[in-house]
Amino acid sequence: MDNQEIISLYETVADITDQMLAAARTGDWEKLARLESHCSSQVEIIKMNDQPREPLTPSAREQKSRIIKKILEDDRQIRDITEPWMARLSALMRSTGTERKLAQAYGANQGN
Repeated sequence: MDNQEIISLYETVADITDQMLAAARTGDWEKLARLESHCSSQVEIIKMNDQPREPLTPSAREQKSRIIKKILEDDRQIRDITEPWMARLSALMRSTGTERKLAQAYGANQGN
């Protein structure tokens, strides 16, 4: 791949992470999951092709660095949004599981 193709791959990932952040901000978890899957496939393409035929020019290296920083910042913001939501979901699931166990334990004894 040439320099521009590699930069283009990184720009695609940056665009996807931007969309992911927007989905997280609006609570569109299904869209976020779809975008996350698409982003993962793009990252795999980068991993397989991030060896340019010629070294990146200083300008391309700077552009790539800027794009990666944006991707990482978007990722941090997505995690800031999703981690509390995931913690609440996990607590809700634990609570529901506990309620079910209590109902089974005490419900089974009610007939006695």
